[in-house]
Amino acid sequence: MTRVACIGECMIELKQARAGMYSRGFGGDTLNTAVYLARLGVDVDYITALGDDPLSDEMVAGWTAEGVGTKRVVRLSGRLPGIYMIQTDDKGERRFFHWREDAAARSLMDLPETGDILNSLASYDIVYLSAITLSIYSEEGRSRLMTALKRARLLGTRFAFDTNFRARGWPDLDVARRAYGDAFEAADIVLASTEDLLPLYPGESNATLMLGIASPELVLKLAEPASLLRFAGGSHEVKAEPLTKPVVDTTAAGDSFAAAYIAARLAGSDPVEAARAGHRLAGVVVRYPGAVIPRYAMPLRKTRKPVTSRKASR
Repeated sequence: MTRVACIGECMIELKQARAGMYSRGFGGDTLNTAVYLARLGVDVDYITALGDDPLSDEMVAGWTAEGVGTKRVVRLSGRLPGIYMIQTDDKGERRFFHWREDAAARSLMDLPETGDILNSLASYDIVYLSAITLSIYSEEGRSRLMTALKRARLLGTRFAFDTNFRARGWPDLDVARRAYGDAFEAADIVLASTEDLLPLYPGESNATLMLGIASPELVLKLAEPASLLRFAGGSHEVKAEPLTKPVVDTTAAGDSFAAAYIAARLAGSDPVEAARAGHRLAGVVVRYPGAVIPRYAMPLRKTRKPVTSRKASR
């Protein structure tokens, strides 16, 4: 059985190259996480909608080559994927520009296939999505998705929510706060950061931010290279190992953290060990340009006996 489903949007990625040129690739927060999960040995499907164009064909072929399952990808006639551009400064910090208003992925909650896709969520051990995923759907679509997630949880599926925040994806902050609140209430695992949450809840302390998240397992990544954890066994601070090489591009740092964290939890690690794994992979990813680093740059995997029971890994 496939262990993880990632729901979201993959777009055409344009990233800076030399002499003002841009190179083309593909990326999106949940897709990046799906790729890193597959590279870490996790069975993972990507759930999205694409067009019937050559670029969408390239995406599906690329995901398949990475070991990401595509049986839940809906192909829509006459539609296209979105586009985003990354600009990075001399410190590796990134800025995004999007063209995605008519992207096929935005229709995923309103298709004839939607019911079957939502019913399939109960067949997974973990369903992972981000706030960016929620932002591309209508309010009715978000409600339909959350209802399906709650139904799947009753059958043993866990819901992992990443707080990845892009203000331009929301009509206003109140709508965003309501969507976040619904996700916090339903999620088993929340992967958050102060970078994401402070624009929504300005001036709040770390402690107050954590109190506002109801999930039983919470990771709050801080501005400094560390994270605060809350879980059934208590709470803990995990500091990242110091970087030995310069930061080139912070794109997908959070996405790779999420992948390593989830992979470690599925392999039987406790939240503290999982957060350390997340920091380690993110520390490698930021040393390379673009969302997905070359396969040769992936750190060696530590082998652990996978958890075979849903209850055993809770």
